[in-house]
Amino acid sequence: MTNSSICPRFEKGMQILSKRWSGLIISQLLSGPHRFCSIEASFPISGRILSERLKDLEQEGIVKRDVYPETPVRIEYSLTDKGKALAPVIREIEIWSSNWIELEKNSNP
Repeated sequence: MTNSSICPRFEKGMQILSKRWSGLIISQLLSGPHRFCSIEASFPISGRILSERLKDLEQEGIVKRDVYPETPVRIEYSLTDKGKALAPVIREIEIWSSNWIELEKNSNP
């Protein structure tokens, strides 16, 4: 790792949150547990990428995966306490975005 004047923990946190779709997935899970298909339906994201991001977030201890032994098997994703602690950060980004980010005329709101 190169020498940096930035705090290594801050840098690691930004790397986790800046991966494409990670912030949106966390934001989605703030409302409670979701199944894979409901998360996938919320964003224009491929199943492969969503699976990768969920695994990354699970490995970081931000998301947990609960498997319910039903027929068919039900799997839900939810935030851990570490993930829920991101709520104020996500909310502030939402506020900042609505105040400062302009969408292009042909973009969806």
